[in-house]
Amino acid sequence: MNRASLIFAALLAVLLPLSLLAGRMWIDPFASYGPANAALILAELRLPRAVLAVVIGAGLGASGAAMQGYLRNPLADPGLFGIAPMAALGAVASFWLGVSWALPVAALAGAGLGMAALALIAGRTASDAQGGAGGGIALFTLAGLMLASLAGALTALAITLAPNPFALSEIVMWLNGALTDRSWREVMIAAPLMGAGIAVLALAARSLDALTLGEEAARSLGVEPGRLLLLLVIGVGLTVGAGVAVAGIIGFVGLVVPHLVRPLTDRLPSSLLLPSALAGACLVLAADSLVRILPLVSELRLGISLSLIGAPFFGWLLVRMRRGRL
Repeated sequence: MNRASLIFAALLAVLLPLSLLAGRMWIDPFASYGPANAALILAELRLPRAVLAVVIGAGLGASGAAMQGYLRNPLADPGLFGIAPMAALGAVASFWLGVSWALPVAALAGAGLGMAALALIAGRTASDAQGGAGGGIALFTLAGLMLASLAGALTALAITLAPNPFALSEIVMWLNGALTDRSWREVMIAAPLMGAGIAVLALAARSLDALTLGEEAARSLGVEPGRLLLLLVIGVGLTVGAGVAVAGIIGFVGLVVPHLVRPLTDRLPSSLLLPSALAGACLVLAADSLVRILPLVSELRLGISLSLIGAPFFGWLLVRMRRGRL
């Protein structure tokens, strides 16, 4: 475990117990008395929510680091390039068809379809385009925007043609992303899929390191591009799909986290995966704790709060790229 992993693991060890105490009703661990139902609140409400925040943040952080390593594109993120919108489209279809029990499968299918389509449209040429690195980034960005626009349009169509007010309300609220009222059931759905997705991405780590030398050099070192692409499709599809399936769209984690971690590592993709997972867990857990304690009439949706953080960060990255500092 490298230095960055140790730092974020220690931070997570501090944030996790604090998140269990924070909320509209604070629980003081040093008080001689407390709410009669404090144990129930901790065990059935706050603990599964905190665990789910850790699981989702870890998966999104790792997938963002893997995508940035594969594309050698510091702006790569599943949410920005159509993967999360495609997963959301699959989940929205389950609401629209009245089979919400199939939501996890539908979201996973949507994420896998989006990643596969993106790989086929832009693929490995995104970073080695004939027109240079800038052309490759532009190609991948346009492909991702096309997928995101298509998924967004179909999602808007599903909302417009919602079969009943209940389905409409469920779709709109769910798309904003939140961990409100989540239970151990959602943890049991997401955790195995996130773990499998991160494990698949870890299998690709060494190949991603070789890819930093260029595709031809990576081939000479024994990297099989088809196998690497398949690992990325499966790993990112599992992590993003699982997150969308249980919490809706939670964006920008995969974009922000690798940039926070990269200065603390040797910048190789294999060195970024674990600390990015830990940092993603910290970010989502801290954001979810914050939305619970804000003095608002109703709880701010987690997806909205992270977008308010991520959008200015994305703008800052664009400014740095324009100045040639990325």
